[in-house]
Amino acid sequence: MKKILYTLICGTVLCCAACRKYVEIPPENLKVLSATSDYQALLNYGITFEVSYSSPVLSSDDMGTDEVVWQNPLNVLSANAYTWADRMYEAAAEDNEWSKFYNTIFNCNVVINGVMDSQGGTDQQKRRALAEALVHRAYSYFTLVNMYAKQYDPATAATDPGLPLVLTPRFTTDLTRVSVQKIYNQIKADLNAALPDLADRADFITNPSKTAVYALLARTYLNTREFSEAQRNSELALSLQNTLIDLKAYTAPNVTFPNRLTNPEEIFFKRTASYLPNVPINANTISIYDLNDLRYQLYTADRTKSNAPFNNRVFYKHRLSVDGAYVGPSVPEMMLIKAECEARADKPDAAINTLNELRKKRFDDAHYIGLTASTGNEALHRVIDERTREFIGRGFRWFDQRRLRQDPGFITTVTRVFKDVTYTLTPESNRYTYRIAEKYIQLNPEIVQNPR
Repeated sequence: MKKILYTLICGTVLCCAACRKYVEIPPENLKVLSATSDYQALLNYGITFEVSYSSPVLSSDDMGTDEVVWQNPLNVLSANAYTWADRMYEAAAEDNEWSKFYNTIFNCNVVINGVMDSQGGTDQQKRRALAEALVHRAYSYFTLVNMYAKQYDPATAATDPGLPLVLTPRFTTDLTRVSVQKIYNQIKADLNAALPDLADRADFITNPSKTAVYALLARTYLNTREFSEAQRNSELALSLQNTLIDLKAYTAPNVTFPNRLTNPEEIFFKRTASYLPNVPINANTISIYDLNDLRYQLYTADRTKSNAPFNNRVFYKHRLSVDGAYVGPSVPEMMLIKAECEARADKPDAAINTLNELRKKRFDDAHYIGLTASTGNEALHRVIDERTREFIGRGFRWFDQRRLRQDPGFITTVTRVFKDVTYTLTPESNRYTYRIAEKYIQLNPEIVQNPR
């Protein structure tokens, strides 16, 4: 890529040199992997492949408080994400989320373009490494396109600016943004190409698997509004992994909540890049919880339990597992995608049955009451509320806000006060798409900025 991508990637490539075998490639003096095991080791480098986004957590309407005791300590980036600022970063600053995902894509491209010619591995080992890299690349592009490009709209996706599509590990290349449609085409192509060479279930959930591919395809098709395909892939994922945590087992004091490697719900582990110790939950969001909902009791906490200096309840689930806020696909997400697609197909009974199957694991027996719905639209509202309850505090709501603007009656204007200034986000606002950091556009003028 041009200068900017070189500066982002070079440090990562060189830092790996101390622990893996490389050969010199003149004239760039770039060290590259040679053995199949080297490529696999690169894919196992957790900091590169496990870390995901952060800003959507603060941008979403399920989080926040007007109390200045929480607002005052926020750094500039957090404040800008919270207020949907015109410019998230100063002119010379890096966008750590953009650079992180393109860093991951570069490393994936190294594997994709080199592992089949590597030394010492079997064909099966090489193909598995290739497949894993394709999945990681697809996840990166999916997240990027849902942060820095317009929400997928079937009527305009072919012309809406998407992202620079980089498929080879070059330091210089054209960074013109291809369309949103082309990015989604690449995501689907990568995932489908990976499918034959992966195990049904991964040895560790940090590694891709067939289940992970089906789950990511379900996410992808949900965003492209291909609901029958979203449902089909969610059901394929659930056919391979469908265990739910029964929260009743974790209400007693001193009971250890499963971590990322032991949590049976997690399909493909990703976590937020960073997380503030106490992120307040919006009062309107708290109001949709039944007080007997064990997610209310376990995933959120009052100030006595959290030691927060403000009155709002806070997101607490990430403290139960101590290894971050999980944002990868999971069994509950697949169930909720399935339920949403059933509701959209005007099958309210099927949608509610799927919802209630999840909810039975989120209440104790004495307080569980099954949901009901008489129409598909009513069931769809039930599903969206359940997504908010289940995925509180992890940024999922931001992506739901983006896509549900195409459905009348789901997304309204969001207003928040930050340090005595009122900020408003209307459903049609361009602020649902993050701006690209000015530094990258200055160095790569072919990148077109997102409008405001």
